Amino acid sequence: MVRVKLICVGKLKESFYKQAAAEYEKRLKGYCLPEILELAEERLPDAPSQAEIDAALGRESVRIFKSIPPRAYTVVMTPEGKKCDSAGVAKLLSEAEIAGGGTVCFVVGSSFGLDPEVKRRANCLLSMSDMTFPHHLARIMALEQIYRGYSIRAGGKYDK
Repeated sequence: MVRVKLICVGKLKESFYKQAAAEYEKRLKGYCLPEILELAEERLPDAPSQAEIDAALGRESVRIFKSIPPRAYTVVMTPEGKKCDSAGVAKLLSEAEIAGGGTVCFVVGSSFGLDPEVKRRANCLLSMSDMTFPHHLARIMALEQIYRGYSIRAGGKYDK
């Protein structure tokens, strides 16, 4: 069974986000071996300079790279990525499973985004929308779309 790892910078604090993540993780177990990894978000002052933000993103990227298994297909969730519908996510999952040797990683950055090097090293940059979402909600949306993609592949009723 394929391993799907969601690497997230920052911890979920609100109970409704935690409940939603747990629900999608449970649902995904019927299709894959899901893993949600929360990495610590760098602490920054209230009004950080761009240099402070860049340095923090660089430190976060080191932890992200350590969390990605060798050969894994890596999808980075970022506004400048390609947009696709849910059927496109299903197709992406199929292709990523093969290309990643059975391991697919999705990366969701912190509230300040991701270091450019994380994006450069990704196999795929994927955007959810032109709209801006809180990164905690983006995590839930990513889980939902991964689940929907597997449901589509299985011919399930969830997507209908």
